[in-house]
Parts: sequence; structure tokens; C-alpha cells
Amino acid sequence: MRKFIAGLVMGTALITTPLAAQADTPKNALVMAFAIDDMITLDPAQMFEFTGLEYAGNTYDRLIGYDNDDVSKIYGVIAESWDVSEDGKTFTFKVRDGIKFASGNDLTAEDAAFSLQRVVLLDGSPAFILGQFGLTPDNVKEKIYATDASTLVMELDKPYAPSFVLYCLTAGIGSVVDKKEVLAHEVDGDLGADWMKTNYAGSGPFALNKWTAGQSLSLTANENYWDGVPEMKRVIIRNVKEAASQQLLLEKGDIDIARNLEADQLASIKGDDDIKIMSKGKGALWYLGLSQKNEYLSNPKVREALKYLVDYKGISETILAGRSQIHQAFLPEGFLGAYNENPYDLNIEKAKSLLAEAGLADGFSVTMDTRNTTSIMAMAQSIQATWAQVGINLEIIPGDGKQTLTKYRARQHDIYIGRWSPDYQDPQTNASTFAWNPDNSDDATAKPLTWRNSWNPGPLTDEVDQAILERDGDKRAEMYVDLQKKVLEDGPFVIMFQETEIASMRKNVNNLVLAPSFDNNSYRFVTKD
Repeated sequence: MRKFIAGLVMGTALITTPLAAQADTPKNALVMAFAIDDMITLDPAQMFEFTGLEYAGNTYDRLIGYDNDDVSKIYGVIAESWDVSEDGKTFTFKVRDGIKFASGNDLTAEDAAFSLQRVVLLDGSPAFILGQFGLTPDNVKEKIYATDASTLVMELDKPYAPSFVLYCLTAGIGSVVDKKEVLAHEVDGDLGADWMKTNYAGSGPFALNKWTAGQSLSLTANENYWDGVPEMKRVIIRNVKEAASQQLLLEKGDIDIARNLEADQLASIKGDDDIKIMSKGKGALWYLGLSQKNEYLSNPKVREALKYLVDYKGISETILAGRSQIHQAFLPEGFLGAYNENPYDLNIEKAKSLLAEAGLADGFSVTMDTRNTTSIMAMAQSIQATWAQVGINLEIIPGDGKQTLTKYRARQHDIYIGRWSPDYQDPQTNASTFAWNPDNSDDATAKPLTWRNSWNPGPLTDEVDQAILERDGDKRAEMYVDLQKKVLEDGPFVIMFQETEIASMRKNVNNLVLAPSFDNNSYRFVTKD
């Protein structure tokens, strides 16, 4: 025990002395360097950020899961099994017996019902996932309920494609929280929201130890986990945004895994016998969001011109070398109905002609909010240089992940350069983000990327709604292809790349899981030689 405690103290010291010389990390602790400055909350009912949802995926159990190697295979996690009514509008789930929360409370169907209700009632960014089924703060307690300790019922307003419903429950909003523990910290009817921002009430393979915003996140193994106790007793994640610093820490053995190495660092460590690299194609897309509140960006000719003003090939081969492929439609390759044609390339003369047609032959000035990581800044600077060739003066406004996201979500940007990843593995996840916006007012309930960029897609909203009711897979795929072509032509998005995620690690680290979706990346099976 003494040796184990000493190891943990050493691991904690890593957080406060970034580049100090250290011994190798403890064998039963996993130490990662990862840019986690986008973390805003630890509440799975409200989080909508990449690293926050990866945290939730390792600390909370969800109702439904899917096979990382074949996403068409859906299986139960907390929901051991389920049935769908003949009319397709009622789903009944059997909740698995024998699961306990970290508090020691039994996990029941009542906890599952409360968790889903809470998402809708709090009405945070991810609430729209359940709102798609006609669930509102006014009716959710009547539509989602437990009939006994092991039976959860979910009533929908329409007979949606069953796979669409189940894939939605694989998202972070499907995380089940401890009702008793959460309500014990409720203040003024907030459903424990303030407490949950920085605390934990789950049943997953790891539990929260401590989160220091902008600095570190540490987890402890759940020694009573129902599906197998992790071998790593601690997971320590250090917020290290600089890729060069991550590389140095990895080479010295101060960390086990570096999550954000850039092209230069990856080239530098190639051939290092002490380090290995793993990669996984992801659903994440790099894109520009163009606010339609801006007088220039609201011009269709300007939007089209900007799609010809990105050096797609150059950025993909240099800045994102090995970590992306060119992809310009809103459904990632591998999804049902994905459209894999890329109609735009860098064409300065074409862009000039389009700007002239828009009456802006001399260009204009505009700003771009940019997360201040190396690769994103490099992409922004490449775009800035290209746009300057047609007279567009692009001012780059750097900030940390929280700052830029907060501004973007408030519709206070001109242009936002960002990374979007599907919330679940059904094509509706991105269709409802890039092509659907039922209410473009500032106080709208649903706030997809169309809303953030103040774009009313008109008839596309109804077309998206129809696609989720189509049960014929081939017809449904055709509907999504058509939607992507229309958004490509007229939408306020310059979609550029599909991500390949890379993790660089010490050679003694095994079984890290990189999944198709960022929130299914898992530390649960990690071992060290």
C-alpha cells in the first residue's frame, strides 16, 4: 500500500510541475497529456464538449452502446433488452439488475427515467437530442417513466426509425445518474444542476477524483464495477495544450499517452522504439461556421466564394498530416447516406469572379474566432493568407476552448473555425445540426449549428423531419444524400476535413480504445507491461 500511495503522490506532482524530471509513471496509473480546456461542466445532462463527453463515457453507464468495430451492431448496457410497440411509438426497456452507483445506491429504472427527464427539464445544449421525439419540459414526466424497478418506458410522438431512437440513447444524454444523490444536492429546484457541474453521481468504470478547470482531471477506478474492474487505479489527465510540451513529456516518460501531437511532433517521434502510435478514423469534421447576421457572409455568392478559398490539399497534407482526409459534406464517411464527393478546391480566380458578382470585388473585413491550439491556429492562418489574395481582410481572434465556444453558442461571432463530431451514429445527428432549424429566433429552444450561424434552411427542416420517419434504409440514405448536396451548395458552412484521431503512447501501454466517436474513447481496458 505504501508503494501505491507514493506512486499516486508522484502522479499528482506531475500536475503542478509540467516539465520537471520525473520517474516513469506508476504501473497502476495512467497519465495523459490532453488539451482539455474546452471542459465547462461535468454534468452529462448539460455537457456538449469533446473532452467533457469523453469523461462522461468513462465515468457513467449509458442505456445503450454500439460496437466500435461495427457501429451497426447496437447492444444494451444499462438497458439489458428492449421492445418496440406495434405502432412504433413506445419503447420499453428492461434495466439490468445488480448495478450500484458510486454512492452505494442501487441503480433502477427510476434513476434511468429521472436522468432522461432531467436532460429535457434542464434544457441545456444536448436537450434537443431528446426533443426530437416530441419530449418537452411540460410532458417529459408523462412520456418517460418507470413502471417498476426494472422497467423503463419511453413514449414518442411519432413512429421513428427504431435505430434512430436507440442511437440517440448511446449519446451522452443516455448517461444514467444517481437520482437520490443528485436530488440530495438540489437547490431551489435546480435538479442538482449547480452541484453536478463539478461533482459526480455515476456508476461507470471510473469515478471522479478531482477536476481543476484548465489544469487537470483525475479519476479513480470503481472497485465495484459490475462489468469488470479497470486495472488502472488512477487516470490523471493534464491539460497540456502545446504539442511540443506533450512530446517532451512523452519522450521523458513523465506521461503515458500524448493526445494532441501535431504533424511536426509525429514526424519527430517516428522510429522511436520507446513510443508507439495508434490511429482511428473518426466522425469528427473540421468546418467554418459563417454567421448569417454578418452582411457579407449572408450573401450566397460570398459563401460560395469562401468554399473556393481554402487550400484543402495543402492543409490536409501539412498542418493535419496523417490526421485528416478532405471531406466536404456534413455526413462523415461511413455513415448511412454519406456523400463522399468533394466539389470544391482552391480556385482564386473562381472566388474573385463570385465576389465580383456579389458587388465585393475589392473584398471586405471579417473576424474569425479560433481556439488557440497549434493546428487550429495554423489552419486559420492558412485561410487568412488565401483570403488576402482576393482582398478579404481576416482578423483572427484566438481564445481557449471555453471562450470561443461560449461566444459561438451566443451567436456573437462572424466566423468560427471548429470541429464537430456526431452525437450518435445515425445520420440524423448531423442532418439535424447542419440542415435543420425550426426556430431561428435568439431565444429558440433548439440550437443546432444552423441556429448558431443564424441560418434558416427553409424547406430543409421539413425534409430532415421526414428522413427520420423513413424505415426503408435505401430510401432514407437517398434523402440524406439530397440534403447534403443542398447544404453544400447553399449552406453557411465550409466543411473541410474528416478527422483521423492519433494517440501517441509509451510502448508498455496497451488496450487504449479509440472509438469512431470521441465520447466512446475508453481507458477501461488499459494495461501496462
